[in-house]
Amino acid sequence: MELKSLNLPSDNPRPFIIAGPCSAETEEQVMTTAKALAKKGCHMFRAGIWKPRTKPGGFEGHGEKALPWLKQVKDETGMLVATEVATPEHVELALKYGVDILWIGARTTANPFAVQALADALQGVENPVLVKNPVNPDLELWIGALERINNAGVKKLGAIHRGFSSYDKKIYRNLPMWQIPIELHRRIPNIPICCDPSHIGGRRDLIAPLCQQALDMGMDGLIVESHCNPDAAWSDASQQVTPDILDYILSILVIREKVVTTENIIALRKQIDEIDDSLIDLLARRMRISREIGQYKKEHSMTIIQASRYNEILEKRGAQGSLMGIGADCIKEIFETIHEESVRQQVEVMK
Repeated sequence: MELKSLNLPSDNPRPFIIAGPCSAETEEQVMTTAKALAKKGCHMFRAGIWKPRTKPGGFEGHGEKALPWLKQVKDETGMLVATEVATPEHVELALKYGVDILWIGARTTANPFAVQALADALQGVENPVLVKNPVNPDLELWIGALERINNAGVKKLGAIHRGFSSYDKKIYRNLPMWQIPIELHRRIPNIPICCDPSHIGGRRDLIAPLCQQALDMGMDGLIVESHCNPDAAWSDASQQVTPDILDYILSILVIREKVVTTENIIALRKQIDEIDDSLIDLLARRMRISREIGQYKKEHSMTIIQASRYNEILEKRGAQGSLMGIGADCIKEIFETIHEESVRQQVEVMK
């Protein structure tokens, strides 16, 4: 995928920041928030113009009526302005009113038909386009959406990590599942990825730690919901912060070097490589034994899956991992994967 730099301005040494309210509610609310953010050094202002909610009945945005407010923000503060688009009509109207940055929301990304319709409407557009991850943890769907937009001739592409929906809500509104944006970066190294801590956390007290985690994971920027009066917000009030609070959060973030070339880190990475080699060797030996067990089961007409043995492995290894400072969930996931491969090997033997 041939991508150009987004060329988005930022305050060095901070990452690039896109900030503004969840929804453009009134002209006064938009301008008050924008001017406050501009005074704090923010260069990019976001606001939702079209806001279809999960259930009908809530505030769903003013639509075209609010687009002149974004133009006013741009004219009076000099900030770039950004909004979400979900239909070709949205694209047409946003560009008509001079919106600089467009983003595609999570629900839209999940629908290839909708993404293709947007791609057709974006043919040859030079504006940066950001694509949020789909609602569910599906990396291929995310990459597919980026490819569709890229194939339309859009070269200034970026990704937004906003977490993934889960039925079991615990701490976060959307699970971070950092491994997925990390894999996206591995697959498409030159694509800028920014984090949306507002939608991941769903609570304003989680924004600061999530911003730091995002930077520690190598994210290039942040898109944060900021409102002049968050408690009175017409949508997603609990996850928005004032411009003053956002400025404080940004001021305390630790910006780490992405590339470290010191001798110490090189030596430690060499140790990791050696251990990884050993792990691969151990796994190969384990699979050889699994195949021998498969042969035994075949000769004695035994089923491949032995539930009691599998449960015993998970319980024992989980306890061992916890004693050694490794999360039980991590150990469970590792051994589930190992067991799945062992079963596959034994199936081959059974054939």
